[in-house]
Amino acid sequence: MPLTLYNTLTRQKEPFAPLNPPYVGMYVCGPTVYGDPHLGHARAAITFDVLYRYLRYLGYRVRYVRNITDVGHLEGDTDEGEDKILKRARLERIEPIEVAQKYTALYHKAMDALNVLRPSIEPTATGHIPQQIAMIQRILEQGYAYVVNGSVYLDVEKYRQDYPYGILSGRNIEELLAGSRELEGQGEKKHPWDFALWKRAEPTHLMQWDSPWGRGYPGWHIECSAMSIHYLGVPFDIHGGGLDLIFPHHEAEIAQAHACFGKEAHYQARFWIHNNLVTIEGQKMSKSLGNYITVEEVFTGSHPRLVQGYPPMALRFLVLQAHYRSTLDFSNEALRGAYRAYLRLMNAYHRLLQVRPHAYSTYMVSSWRERVFAALDDDLNTAAALALFFQQADDIIKLYRGELLLSQVDLELLLKTWQEVLFEILGLLPLQSVEWERWQRLVQLTVRLRQQARAEKNFALADCLRDELQRVGVKLLDFPDETLWEVGERA
Repeated sequence: MPLTLYNTLTRQKEPFAPLNPPYVGMYVCGPTVYGDPHLGHARAAITFDVLYRYLRYLGYRVRYVRNITDVGHLEGDTDEGEDKILKRARLERIEPIEVAQKYTALYHKAMDALNVLRPSIEPTATGHIPQQIAMIQRILEQGYAYVVNGSVYLDVEKYRQDYPYGILSGRNIEELLAGSRELEGQGEKKHPWDFALWKRAEPTHLMQWDSPWGRGYPGWHIECSAMSIHYLGVPFDIHGGGLDLIFPHHEAEIAQAHACFGKEAHYQARFWIHNNLVTIEGQKMSKSLGNYITVEEVFTGSHPRLVQGYPPMALRFLVLQAHYRSTLDFSNEALRGAYRAYLRLMNAYHRLLQVRPHAYSTYMVSSWRERVFAALDDDLNTAAALALFFQQADDIIKLYRGELLLSQVDLELLLKTWQEVLFEILGLLPLQSVEWERWQRLVQLTVRLRQQARAEKNFALADCLRDELQRVGVKLLDFPDETLWEVGERA
């Protein structure tokens, strides 16, 4: 079964085939670096990290471009208001470039902790001003934009004479335009839904560049079009981002590509892929609601909604447990459950490493492996793939105890599947082997003392040893002939 991906552009799953195999060009909208990385950043980064990893696993040579927005993203995602980075610079009393570098570094630190691979190329908007100016000039030459007082706007109604505007989002642009007629004439735009390609800067504006239209700075939308096309050409294979970017950001990108390159742009990318949003206990995450949670707060447990801090793999596992197109509802209970689930699979993996092969198998591996990859091929369904690993976790104890048998070939295939899928594709990190062996020596000694206490019918001591192990995060599994142990959550 080939990899199929849900294409927002066509609103259906489609078999993925790159334009120039085995090469794949993928562009993902990265962060606007004016604040600490939050749960929304983490979900988007993990989603496209898994796609990047899986494409490479399938043998594709992927050029993955993820940008850094360090200028031009105005408050409210419109053409009005203060630049988000300039506002932060004013509040922190530092230069805008310091803001961008500070929060870019914090973003990288958080994503590294979550085991998110760095992209092939990570361009900044400020580093590609010439490419943006060149693209704007070409759009003007094609007649789809106009200049007013040193600012340049894309003429949406002129564009709509030749191309559909709203094709990606499915928005009824006629209704949107009709509802905004009363705003016409109140600003310098011809029409309210026109959007800025270049904005004139006041003399006091701290981030501005020379252009054919005077000193100014780029609009938010043109940045991604210029950077993606500069590195990947047009059209390219995959454009990704969060669901909240479909309109107006990605819709504007498509319009800019067509206005610049004509029908050959073919909607800028063949596949438009979007991850869904993060909610906090059923509510949209926002600073105004007081439920805004950063990645660092998850790690430290410093947010009021968290009772403790959790390691990075707990958060990564939580993201993977939901399909990327479904809403991810975050809560302390959900995060705690994800951490327990992660530990369960890691315990099963370490138990699998201790399984001994036999002359023949009584356990089917190949069909199970096929179901795992069928789930991944079905629009990157990490939730369904993980469910198959959970189904096998109990069987691994039976394999370890000899109640089920595996041949050498099947055992190697089973280990290969666990390692490839959990670690190489899903990007989870195993419990450190050094830490595991340290635990093993201490726990095995305690387990032997407990077994001796039980044999001597000193059940009070046996229960005390069990409870103490539970307090430090060790779970015991009692069988008639032996006691097994697993790393668990601390009591």
